[in-house]
Amino acid sequence: MGRFQNDQIDAAQRRPAETGLSLSDGLRIVLVHPRIPQNTGSVARLCAATGSRLDLIAPLFAIDDAKLRRAGLDYWPLLDVKVYASVDEWREQNASTKPWFVELGAAKAYTEAKFEVADTLVFGDEQAGVPQSWLREFPERHISIPQRGVRSMNLAMCAGIVSFEALRQLEFRGLQLGPRTS
Repeated sequence: MGRFQNDQIDAAQRRPAETGLSLSDGLRIVLVHPRIPQNTGSVARLCAATGSRLDLIAPLFAIDDAKLRRAGLDYWPLLDVKVYASVDEWREQNASTKPWFVELGAAKAYTEAKFEVADTLVFGDEQAGVPQSWLREFPERHISIPQRGVRSMNLAMCAGIVSFEALRQLEFRGLQLGPRTS
């Protein structure tokens, strides 16, 4: 959808921060133990474009300038990012959240979920997926993307598919069609 090289972002701005830029009733996307900077970069771009907040749960790759540049990630200043030290810390600080867990093996397709304003979408790491204990604890909140004959799909692609279904159901609240602003 067009290329724009943002050369105005310096190393200090390529650090995750809570900036207050996500939509107050926007989605929250959670990546549990992301391993691949390029996937995280793509999901961050998705979050910036949709006004969604991005939560990253450690352990994860080192967030340093070289990795972020390689991932093409000059989007950190355009979104809210919060890094949690552990799954337990994320759960403690988000106890009232009713997240959707996107992982293979669900009885329900993501299109069957009834998304609500400010929903949380949780994606596991590229190898282990969402913690199985969460899927057992919240089977009614476990959704999958139908597919055939492959081990899995790209994490960033999955985040995009499910996020835009949620946004479609919410009538793309806070988003607009039209020319880009930069």
